[in-house]
Amino acid sequence: MQRYSAFRLALEALRGHGGWQPAWRDAAPKDRYKVVIVGAGGHGLATAYHLARDHGITDVAVLDKGPLGLGNVGRNTTIIRSNYFTAPNIRFYDHSLKLWENLERELNFNVMVSQRGSLNLAHSDGQRDLFARRANAMRLEGVAIEMLDKDAVKALCPLIDVDNGRYPVVGGFLQRRAGTVRHDAVAWGYARAASARGVDIVQHCEVTAIPREGARAMGVETTRGFIGADKVVLAVAGHSSRLAAMAGFRLPIETHVLQAFVTEAVKPLLDIVVTYGAGHFYVSQSDKGGLVFGGGTDGYNSYAQRGTLPMAEEVHAAGITLMPALSRLRTLRQWGGVMDMSMDGNPIISTTPVENLAVSTGWCYGGFKAIPAGGTCLAHLVATGAPHPLAAHFGLNRFETGAVIDERGVGPHPYLH
Repeated sequence: MQRYSAFRLALEALRGHGGWQPAWRDAAPKDRYKVVIVGAGGHGLATAYHLARDHGITDVAVLDKGPLGLGNVGRNTTIIRSNYFTAPNIRFYDHSLKLWENLERELNFNVMVSQRGSLNLAHSDGQRDLFARRANAMRLEGVAIEMLDKDAVKALCPLIDVDNGRYPVVGGFLQRRAGTVRHDAVAWGYARAASARGVDIVQHCEVTAIPREGARAMGVETTRGFIGADKVVLAVAGHSSRLAAMAGFRLPIETHVLQAFVTEAVKPLLDIVVTYGAGHFYVSQSDKGGLVFGGGTDGYNSYAQRGTLPMAEEVHAAGITLMPALSRLRTLRQWGGVMDMSMDGNPIISTTPVENLAVSTGWCYGGFKAIPAGGTCLAHLVATGAPHPLAAHFGLNRFETGAVIDERGVGPHPYLH
């Protein structure tokens, strides 16, 4: 792999940038692999990388029906954080945050990790008490967190209308290690690192069937022919239920659209991620100057990667209520991601009824921030056959036994994650 550095950049500038190599090999599929991963998004590529790096398994193919990075890994609002409530979730997501902090050195690729902090706003005494409860749970796990009063919130983010909005702000909940990452750079960085270790990345290769012999998957049937595999891994986000049906089983997920928006570019005015506590709205400013924001999922099942006017109106109204100055900006573009919403709002990293088939799905709103830890844990499961200690609570059997995860402490509902 050609290493990137300031010296290399200067050298190539002098040579007219004619010496750069492709970031990864656009491989043609072989007849058979030890592991076939369906889905070349963040979790699929991270899993391939960790299979090669941590377990020495390089006979791996990552398949995608289109060009790399056009799924959810490139259709999100780029936020990373670990401000969760239940102890196992705090440990998992904080491990992911620690991996983000070193990812650029690990991959030798600039994924633009920006630990600008994430602020959750409280709008009532009860909500502030719930945040204090979550903060104490995080502190018990050794994760730094701060509770802010109204004045501290205003000093940190002057754009917020703390007194005159529909829901006045009484305080906030700040994780300074949280922040944002360049979404498509994550896909490129993992693809480059995995390819350098011998993994085949096969684009424009849609899976059309998963043939079985008894309880075992034989491989995958694709638009480029049959590919045999000792093990098959599904990391296809909202399309997981469709692929699971090809293998003959059902998953406890629903697929919804989650929309995001970007405004015109303006000078720096928001140097933190802000989440509105009285409505589903979150916002940050990109390095290009546009404000990136989103809300909740559409309230119906869909595989469409496009937006709707009712949700656009709801999200913009929430943003203007919180930060009236946003009303002066124009929204330039919008997109939708296909969200795999599990029935308790928490992910599934698990084996399945098909004995050599594993799945990573049900990420709801938390898939992007979990990419490094999700890849680590899924690779461990595939390589060893046993769940990683950090992800043991994400097993598929929890829905059968009733050991579902109550992340918010008010019942295990998918829309609360």
